[in-house]
Amino acid sequence: MKPFAYRRADDVAAAVALLSQDRHAVFLGGGTNLVDHLRLGVATPDTLVDVSRLPLDRIEELPGGGLRVGATVRNSDLAADPLVRQRYPVLSQALLSGASGQLRNAATTAGNLLQRTRCVYFQDVTTACNKRDPGSGCSALGGYQRYHAILGASPECTATHPSDMAVAMAALDAVVQVVGPDGERAVPIGDFHRLPGDRPHHDTVLGHGDLVTAVDLPPLPETVRSRYRKVRDRASYAFALVSVAAALDVRDGVVADVRIALGGVAHKPWRASLAEQELRGAPATEDSFRRAAEAELAAAQPVDGNAFKVPLARNTLVATLRELTGGTPR
Repeated sequence: MKPFAYRRADDVAAAVALLSQDRHAVFLGGGTNLVDHLRLGVATPDTLVDVSRLPLDRIEELPGGGLRVGATVRNSDLAADPLVRQRYPVLSQALLSGASGQLRNAATTAGNLLQRTRCVYFQDVTTACNKRDPGSGCSALGGYQRYHAILGASPECTATHPSDMAVAMAALDAVVQVVGPDGERAVPIGDFHRLPGDRPHHDTVLGHGDLVTAVDLPPLPETVRSRYRKVRDRASYAFALVSVAAALDVRDGVVADVRIALGGVAHKPWRASLAEQELRGAPATEDSFRRAAEAELAAAQPVDGNAFKVPLARNTLVATLRELTGGTPR
């Protein structure tokens, strides 16, 4: 591990200033992702700016029924919060499906959003990886791609985003609150994460010195039911092959509104807008669910190593929507 300096920020302004002064500094929150990368040599900062003790650890109600989740709220606390469990069960379920109890006790809301990919080539510094070392190439092309993207990938990178929480927040239309050198701004979560394009080393739209301070969850109508479903290679402590976060509002047998995000299929949580368009105003039936899934996945570009993800994503989405309408998942 490369030696580094350690600084503790006293407030948000100080944290932003400390990072802005050093191009090779990074924020340290729960450390569940960063410390791994320090040990592997993937991350080699000169300075860690500790923001874990900033007063950003509260869950507060917003006017109109939404919630503001502080950046340092621990995953376990967020999953267990009574208002989250009541109003946003999809988020609680997503959090509880991730990592382990010990890690959820340490991991933070902002850190979960900012997780870097778990691609085996990204984490192996002996291999070429455009995300770790821009311009070096992508070892996954023609390599091991079981966990890799089928939507939105590029010749530069086929990695997927690992977070479960972020998938649920994408379906909930969350808004990320950011403070940076140029002041405060609010970023809709759909714009927060990036597809790889020709700059896969930029995971998000954050600039150097930008600090996530909170995530706002807009209110959901009382008629909406939500669910998170995750398919993985083992029952716990495994990243998603495919996951689905869905919030469904059915009235008189017709889909009045729906929000869907997919995990494990793209470089970012994938908002299934084509499936949503297909479903709004359609009968809440399995045939409608299947047509919507097929519309969303028509643009999928799998390779031999992950071609199974296309039918898996279709069937997982259909099963999730079926369960939300009171049907029995198969």
